[in-house]
Amino acid sequence: MTETHAVIILFGGSGDLARRKLYPALFGLYKRGILHDHFAVIGTARRPWTDEHYRDIICGALEDDSDYTLALARAFASHFYYQSHDVTDAAHYVTLKDLAQKLDDQYEAAGNRLFYMAMAPNFFSTIAEHIKSEALLAPNGFNRLVIEKPFGHDFASAKALNDSITATFHEEQIYRIDHYLGKEMTQALLALRFANPMFEAIWNKDYIQDMQITLAEAVGVETRAGYYETAGALRDMVQNHVMQLLGFLTMAKPAAMTPEAIHEVKREAFEQLHLYTEEEAAANFVRAQYGAATIAGTNIKAYRDEDGVAPDSLTETFVAGKILTDQPALAGVPIYVRTGKRLTRKSTQITVTFKPVGTGLFGEDAKASALTIYIEPTEGFTLQINGKTIGQAQSLMPEELHYQHDAQVTARAPEAYERLIENALEGDQTNFTNWHELAQTWRFVDVIESAWRKDNTMLTYTPGSMGPREASQLLAQTGSSWYWQPTRIQMAD
Repeated sequence: MTETHAVIILFGGSGDLARRKLYPALFGLYKRGILHDHFAVIGTARRPWTDEHYRDIICGALEDDSDYTLALARAFASHFYYQSHDVTDAAHYVTLKDLAQKLDDQYEAAGNRLFYMAMAPNFFSTIAEHIKSEALLAPNGFNRLVIEKPFGHDFASAKALNDSITATFHEEQIYRIDHYLGKEMTQALLALRFANPMFEAIWNKDYIQDMQITLAEAVGVETRAGYYETAGALRDMVQNHVMQLLGFLTMAKPAAMTPEAIHEVKREAFEQLHLYTEEEAAANFVRAQYGAATIAGTNIKAYRDEDGVAPDSLTETFVAGKILTDQPALAGVPIYVRTGKRLTRKSTQITVTFKPVGTGLFGEDAKASALTIYIEPTEGFTLQINGKTIGQAQSLMPEELHYQHDAQVTARAPEAYERLIENALEGDQTNFTNWHELAQTWRFVDVIESAWRKDNTMLTYTPGSMGPREASQLLAQTGSSWYWQPTRIQMAD
């Protein structure tokens, strides 16, 4: 296993994302030897911390790791340095440059620099501009930029942000994170589709009845109302996570398992999304907010009663819709998507339903077969097929072929952020989004947003349900229904 030499500059080092995801991910790379002797991390934020306090924070963020010992955590944290930083102050970037060079020499980091923006996106352009103007890019070695979502709030803002960042970094140096692309079962989609002839042969409109993507959350908006009021479920989940899953489901077979080949067919898949008119968008997409309820003796606030939410808010906490592609192989196949907060329980899953075979051989038509891919929290597959009932009768019954990853094995596997940071350090862009993909998904989503702005209607749904009945009516129009229909109402963990 090759150790990476690099200085990592983390903008937003005191933030929640850094504590919950980034420090544990870097610790995982440290334990595996990807990062070990020749790396340093500079955490920046406005708070006036010392290196020692910063390292205590990092050690505290690692306590839930199964391999945690104080000695191991402190050895890891000794590679971390802190700089109090005002992202708008050019002088602070000069200090940052000097520290980066000092640590590069100290740790023999070979001039490699990874810049990670883990803070409010309104600062992304400012940071990128100062990295260039204050010459923080290393003259030798690699310079790479990792950016968290949201990348803009519509096509125009995303393009402006992209233009400002590409004035400093080339496209091949930019790694736009969508953590769903780091999940085990998301990455398994390509193997499922292209390493199994039985699926590759029938992955088309002649055999597929519909596809369904569900990203359900049991929690409410929690403490994120400030952000959520500017985003909503469509921008927060559909434009990125849902669309990336859709891309893997609809793209053509790549010529090779290389970043270039995969992004080429993904770009084509997004370019072939059927762009709705505003009237079509209004007819094919449903939005709603969760209302108030009492579940298991606990009072649940309506979204509009959450702290930081406007009492007349038109921000959706649930969205469901039908998407079509103009790609010839899948033209006409509806792709139903839904995501929301305060739903029955947390789950991300995909179901591909195949057209039933009306043979009549058994005195009845065979039911539709269905392949379900469980992405989280369960990881695995279920294939529902038609079997024969036990006994003398020649009649059919549904049967399931089921596989689930071993929980102990998956617990030891790299988490999504660990995988993606490793990919960025390696220079592998396979599991990141590029500008062409983002541009097309924003163009698609902008039409829906535009249609909604002309209609103040906001549906509501009961917490613990799977959304408003109108979400089911989208499918009922074609005689279909949501494949996953959990009924047990429970509180979020």
